[in-house]
Amino acid sequence: MPGEDNNSRPEPDGAALVARYCRRDDGHVVCGLCPRACRLREGQRGVCFVRACQAGQIALASYGRSTGFCIDPIEKKPLFHFLPGTSVLSFGTAGCNLTCKFCQNWETSRARDVERMSEAATPEAIAAAAVRSGCRSVAMTYNDPVVFFEYAIDVADACHRVGVRTVAVTAGYMMPLPRAEFYRRFDAANVDLKAFTQRFYRDLCGGDLHAVLDTLVYLRAQTGVWLEITTLLIPGENDSDAELDEMTRWLTANLGAEVPLHFSAFHPDFRLRDRPPTPLATLRRARTIALGNGLRHVYIGNVHDDEGASTFCASCGQRLIGRAGYEITAWQMAETGTCKSCGATCVGRFDGPPGTWGNRRLPITIA
Repeated sequence: MPGEDNNSRPEPDGAALVARYCRRDDGHVVCGLCPRACRLREGQRGVCFVRACQAGQIALASYGRSTGFCIDPIEKKPLFHFLPGTSVLSFGTAGCNLTCKFCQNWETSRARDVERMSEAATPEAIAAAAVRSGCRSVAMTYNDPVVFFEYAIDVADACHRVGVRTVAVTAGYMMPLPRAEFYRRFDAANVDLKAFTQRFYRDLCGGDLHAVLDTLVYLRAQTGVWLEITTLLIPGENDSDAELDEMTRWLTANLGAEVPLHFSAFHPDFRLRDRPPTPLATLRRARTIALGNGLRHVYIGNVHDDEGASTFCASCGQRLIGRAGYEITAWQMAETGTCKSCGATCVGRFDGPPGTWGNRRLPITIA
């Protein structure tokens, strides 16, 4: 498409931020952030609702505005191989670039009244709050940080300046150019692989499977970001043996056996209330298929299952990390991340003994 890319450094104006990655074409502005490529006239907003055409450029309405802050266990993201047991300062904003009918954070991800729902916080204030609260990392989550790209990377930069690590919890629906700039700011990511069929992404998410797979391959092959993957299993939609077999074979072949995979239980929500909750038996069946296809670290979430929540040595089978919910109940690793029984390395980002944050969830306010 003819036109120019606006890559200048944006500055907040108190309500919006002129964003990077916009292209002009015959009086319209095309947002180049995600595959939707929303083509906007003056005053129009994209599907995400927080990126709009303003003064001939893309403006971000949610810059410096969060829908809430909370100190969580890092395992809640879920990340099981990244600073286990530590606390993470979590926040999100309004809006999302997918339209998932089963969204379990739909009050914020589909929010339209950004200003009313949000509290103000500068990137530096968030980083300082993490240090003050003893959080080893900050997670951008609840909605997708892709849609608040400029705010997310500024927060990540502020965190790194004070020694705090950064986490993106995302659906991975992003274009290659901004993707490279985005992920070089992050230490870890959990990518939501929603299913393994184009039908599911098209009909239930309004997205494209192949764009997400491309992000996964990029993260694994071209970055040092610690990667874990989550799939929410919805009865009758993405839980067949055939789909789970195809998906986990692809993950092993394209990302390697060491990438942790989390199967999470669905509960009826938003516009998909006609499906039952995911049975534990389905989650265990999915885990068995994934392990059978070579994945070494496969977990079960949103339900209680001791084995499905534990980390095992891929070499000798020793239970390295036992968990009850998000609380660590057993630890059989050296501080270097090696198995105490056989000395094999467990993949991940381990830094000293485990934290003791446990299952607590602590909402906080940032002035």
